[in-house]
Amino acid sequence: MADIRRVTDAFAVAPQINEQDVEQIAAAGFKTIIANRPDGEGGPLQPTVSAIRAKAESLGLTFVALPFSGAPTPEIVHQMQEILNGAPQPVLAYCRTGTRCITAWALTHAGQGAADEIVDAAADAGYDLSKIHHLL
Repeated sequence: MADIRRVTDAFAVAPQINEQDVEQIAAAGFKTIIANRPDGEGGPLQPTVSAIRAKAESLGLTFVALPFSGAPTPEIVHQMQEILNGAPQPVLAYCRTGTRCITAWALTHAGQGAADEIVDAAADAGYDLSKIHHLL
């Protein structure tokens, strides 16, 4: 069962999901899944992006792969913003633990004067973004 963590009404994150989790994600009302985890990062038993994409698309969900490792680069943040702007909502993004997803999401809001709200929303979802507060 997927560990879905709501951040806002339009965005949630989760640790690694599998094909079976996609049905739960669709039933919860999500319209888009973003994969931020590269294939093989967790070894050969990690579910592949293509398998999760196939299941998501078979259920009518939009699926976008934006895999990256480590901290999101400015290009990744820009791409994440573009995806979030155009994707049917609500959106669920996943990676190994959800941390890189929520970090990329938070950085899409940088400079908008909502640093405290972003850090608080992340904390409510179980993620500590206090170390990047100054970037928001």
